[in-house]
Amino acid sequence: MPIIDVHAHVGRWQFHLTTGDGDTNLRQMDRYGIDLQLVSAAEAVVYDAVAGNAALREVLAQQPRLYGYAVVNPNRPEQSAADLRRCLDTGRFVGAKIHTHYPGRLPGSREMAEAFDVVAEAGVPLLLHTWGREVTLLPELLASRPGLRVIMGHAGGDAWREAAHAAASCDRLYLEHCRTATDAGRVAYAREAGVPVERLLFGTDATLIDPCVSLGVVRDAGFTQAELDRVLWRNAAELFGLGAVPSPTRPSP
Repeated sequence: MPIIDVHAHVGRWQFHLTTGDGDTNLRQMDRYGIDLQLVSAAEAVVYDAVAGNAALREVLAQQPRLYGYAVVNPNRPEQSAADLRRCLDTGRFVGAKIHTHYPGRLPGSREMAEAFDVVAEAGVPLLLHTWGREVTLLPELLASRPGLRVIMGHAGGDAWREAAHAAASCDRLYLEHCRTATDAGRVAYAREAGVPVERLLFGTDATLIDPCVSLGVVRDAGFTQAELDRVLWRNAAELFGLGAVPSPTRPSP
């Protein structure tokens, strides 16, 4: 079965890690049977969005198994709109990424609303870092932007219950559960709250976190084979229009 990881990064972090280049991503993908990975640049997330997106363009040109998110900085919406268009024009970027805590703008702020407008205008899915009860504001933010689809990265973090109910109330909100704290029962809670399997996605936060953590969460969720097919790759392929998924880690049929 193919695997598409919708939440990963390329580049070094400010933490005590030795990872940092596209080759590291590929080694981890091969180790765990991940076929495609959607990545944003760590530099773009934590420091300089334009410079980080530019560096990622060079990586994507060399790594066909990686697709990109262009990071949008809610503090600089006009600059980010132009940069997002430059990235999408390469054909190697398939979405946008917005962090909330590094730029200091949460859902509910004017700046975040403007950043949502930038992504809605571009017409691509948004991976949003979510961590906290502000996730309850997302259905209202999407109601006024009818074309926008949002992946709730980390599924709300410590507010995973609130995130589940938000996603259940809006058919353009998706849940992606990667995080370092693997609270038991998060996926089951979301499904009981009414989130369909078609809006659950697989993400790892690699190379910040080893993919084994998220693979363990999926294994523990009790999905059927048909549901695994959805969560591990088919939902992502449909959301991002990825078409046929190459499987370099396994023999061709």
